[in-house]
Amino acid sequence: MIFRAVEDADLIQQAARGNVESFNLLVSRWEKRVYNYLLRITRNREDALDLAQDVFLKAYQNLRKLDDAGRFAPWLYRIAHNEAYSLFRKRKPETAVDNLEPGATGAGIAVGGSSVFPIELSLAVAGALDRLSPDQREAVVLKIYQGFKFEEMAEILECPVSTVKSRLYTALDLLKADLAPISARGVS
Repeated sequence: MIFRAVEDADLIQQAARGNVESFNLLVSRWEKRVYNYLLRITRNREDALDLAQDVFLKAYQNLRKLDDAGRFAPWLYRIAHNEAYSLFRKRKPETAVDNLEPGATGAGIAVGGSSVFPIELSLAVAGALDRLSPDQREAVVLKIYQGFKFEEMAEILECPVSTVKSRLYTALDLLKADLAPISARGVS
């Protein structure tokens, strides 16, 4: 992971100097993570794909403004966050993020195309995530699925670390309560 961060920093510097191939390599390294983040936030595959393209276009256009290559991940996810919430604001109130159909994308937990958990549990987790508020869901996605530190999450969400922790721990308590009946049935 350390080598990858060093390689990313080199690619970022080269891309900032106009090397398109270096930026393409960055995109190939980050596109799946950014797409998955956007998919869990928007809960719509097409929107996530469109937004991911917009995110990387904006990242390319603004890469010279990135002061610290080591902060690339939070910077990139901040762009993704802004793009997603810009889309939500453009939509009519009846299609706002709170009112999207639960499970519309089948956003189960998958790694490399294969499910990690039995399908029942995967669907239950997706449904439980759908019942969280958008802020809580995003905190869970950033911490659990994307592995960001609290300070990075605060940077992405532009709020204090204490707010991030509050959202995350409240969401985890709600998820635990929501998923406890499934655990009691013996699916784990």
